Amino acid sequence: MIKVSRLTQSFGKKQVLDSITLEINRNEVCALVGRNGAGKSTFINSLLGLLPVKQGKIEINGVEVTKKSAEWKKAIAYLPEKFMLYPSLTGIENMTFFAEAVFGKADLERIEQVLCSVRLWDDRDVQIKKYSKGMLQRLGLAITLYQDSSILILDEPTSGIDPMGRKEILEVLKSLHDKTILLSSHHLDEIKQVCTHVAFLEDGKMLKYSVEEFLETHYLGGYKG
Repeated sequence: MIKVSRLTQSFGKKQVLDSITLEINRNEVCALVGRNGAGKSTFINSLLGLLPVKQGKIEINGVEVTKKSAEWKKAIAYLPEKFMLYPSLTGIENMTFFAEAVFGKADLERIEQVLCSVRLWDDRDVQIKKYSKGMLQRLGLAITLYQDSSILILDEPTSGIDPMGRKEILEVLKSLHDKTILLSSHHLDEIKQVCTHVAFLEDGKMLKYSVEEFLETHYLGGYKG
């Protein structure tokens, strides 16, 4: 599903990613883990085609990520850590706006389906300025799911959310059995709950572990070198 081969990215003389190779297979849920400044955002932006690949290759469902081809974009949906919604609109109005912006026409049955999946259907007619942070994050996830892409990239989806809100987000993620997910996170407890693998980024290098292997070699107080 996601295949990265010898990806190298640098800014000026600073090398951020050093010949990274990674494969995330169908229906895996892989956590992207690393200290602040390790290069997680650079890696994600490279996957999304927002940063040109200077050296190496990225393939999404067998299609190389390049400016010349947009075919790979159909397979991938992205939820950034911070995203813009319209506070004066209701939940369903926000959903409809983004659906029409991307596809030209909103599928109301699909909107109901995804709002139900994130447990926001009952709050669909409430202005989102009245939503909690967790509800806003679930609405962002619903907008991401509307596209029905096979691959999801989620950047810190539980950041700044209270424990109950985090629990609700994790329950949604656990229900996505037919998706391949790359999840940026620094919470080992949620990695243990929802992920199958961990891609650990440190000093420009990346290693992939099973969750069990990762927990055996790292501890809650920080990361072992």
